[in-house]
Amino acid sequence: MGFPEDIVMVPDTHWAIARAYDEENATGLTLIDTRTKITSTLYGLNVGRNRHDRNMYGICPGAPENTDLKTHGLSIRPQAGEDAIYNLYAVSHGDREAIEVFELDASDTEPEITWVGCVLMPDGLDANDVAAQSDGTILATVLAHPGFTYDDFFAGIATGGVYKWEPGTNGFIMLEGSALPANNGIEISQDETEIYIASPADRVIYVLGNSNPTQVIRHTRTLPFGPDNVVLGDDGNLLTAGMKEVPICGKDPNNGCPRGTYAVKIHPETMLDTMIMDAPAIENFTGATMAVITPENEVWVGSFISPRILYRIAE
Repeated sequence: MGFPEDIVMVPDTHWAIARAYDEENATGLTLIDTRTKITSTLYGLNVGRNRHDRNMYGICPGAPENTDLKTHGLSIRPQAGEDAIYNLYAVSHGDREAIEVFELDASDTEPEITWVGCVLMPDGLDANDVAAQSDGTILATVLAHPGFTYDDFFAGIATGGVYKWEPGTNGFIMLEGSALPANNGIEISQDETEIYIASPADRVIYVLGNSNPTQVIRHTRTLPFGPDNVVLGDDGNLLTAGMKEVPICGKDPNNGCPRGTYAVKIHPETMLDTMIMDAPAIENFTGATMAVITPENEVWVGSFISPRILYRIAE
């Protein structure tokens, strides 16, 4: 499965989709049955179809090289006027830095996926997470622009930003005023007027106006952990997760030091948070990044450094 750093639920189904790569293996996208916990390759080497939508993604040079497709942040949106058909957006690394776009058909027994296009990131920039609007507009975060370090994140320096691509334009542009210390997870409000940004360096979820230039409208309290990704749950609350702070582990999240897990839900208007998972460090899981709630009423937490998902029944 690789490291399931991001997970999306396919609406009204028992299926989840996870990003699926580690530093050595590029495996595309993983499909998970939330009832049985059985995984399979959804898109990867010799799995999945390609159909380039040149009308929508004419600036895309072609299908990805799926022997080197390293997916990262994910987002899923229903297609207008279609039942059980979705657009799935995935940050990709590997042979190119881009947002890859797929069509997901969940109308049959098992979802089927077709790659349909991409939008390349500006030269030198790596995307971290992605969100999308109903008209196909894509929003992507850049954690850090070239020249910045982890020390800069935690010094409170604005290292990253939010980039926006609108259909018919030639590429991404940065939203003025969106620079934060470590722009990480991104989600968009149901009415598409606001953007939610996770800043693990500040330990805050920020709410930005979806305009250019944008502005910070409100934010959570300083959380007891650094939130990584952020998603909008079925009940309208935001969901996020992260690692417990362990002084002996230091600040580098990539060192593999065992840390416990926090996950919370957040009311998007009041930004008040409620704990939904408080798990101690365990031997085979660390690096918590995000949370979703499955149809089986389980809280699932992904990881950027452990090849597994942590889960338990939601309270």
